[in-house]
Amino acid sequence: MNRKSLAYPYLIWAAIFIVVPLLLIVYFSFFEGGQFTLQNYEKFLEDYYIKALFRSIQLALTSTIICLVAAYPLAMILSGKQMSNKQVILLLVVLPMWMNSLLRTYAWASLLENNGVINSMLQALQLPTIKFLYGNSAVVFGMVYNFFPFMVLPIYNVLCKIDHSIVEASYDLGADKVTTFRKVILPLSMPGVITGIVMVFMPALTTFLITRLLGGGKVMLIGNIIEEQFTRTRDLAFGSAVSMILMVIVLITLTFMSKKDSLDKGGGLF
Repeated sequence: MNRKSLAYPYLIWAAIFIVVPLLLIVYFSFFEGGQFTLQNYEKFLEDYYIKALFRSIQLALTSTIICLVAAYPLAMILSGKQMSNKQVILLLVVLPMWMNSLLRTYAWASLLENNGVINSMLQALQLPTIKFLYGNSAVVFGMVYNFFPFMVLPIYNVLCKIDHSIVEASYDLGADKVTTFRKVILPLSMPGVITGIVMVFMPALTTFLITRLLGGGKVMLIGNIIEEQFTRTRDLAFGSAVSMILMVIVLITLTFMSKKDSLDKGGGLF
């Protein structure tokens, strides 16, 4: 059997479930009632939708930065030779991913709600309760919690593959730990950092489930707008137009990050 024929089932599957839906989205966004129109894209220029787009980008960037700042030190500690029980810690990082994200988010919503477990404990201790939910902070918390493993694992894998003799050579040449990290470890780990950024930023930008459960409908992101157009208002044309705009933003981001990755691989360490 020809090896190329083994790819036919996947090509058929991709055509049915990827290509055809994309073509339908493109068609619905530009054609309404069989007539070509840009009205759906003009509608997106209203302040309400532009603010939702920038709010989505802002919260996605915030959650990505938080994940990066928290994940890089953890990945460095786990990749160290002197670190024991690293597999246990990695298991604890990955373990929440074994549960459905909907269940995880529901669990946090129950814990953080006004009459939830945490506030009930605060009341029992005669401490003032805290309003955790229904704001940008709750949404960012949900994003960080759900997507944090996607930042840790790529960075950890790249750091583990760094030849330790290169680090030792840097020390032998008189570089201190800060200089070695800045000029040796960080550049070599950039492919993992970029992969982690993409894997966190993309789902954070497009999410709507976390916003609905932890934001309580008070934080409207671009993913929520798309979901509403397809499931509630049934405005397929406008929903498709917003989806197209979001796909363009995602493609631009991926192109920029891939070029950045290529520059990092092609550049020198010093």
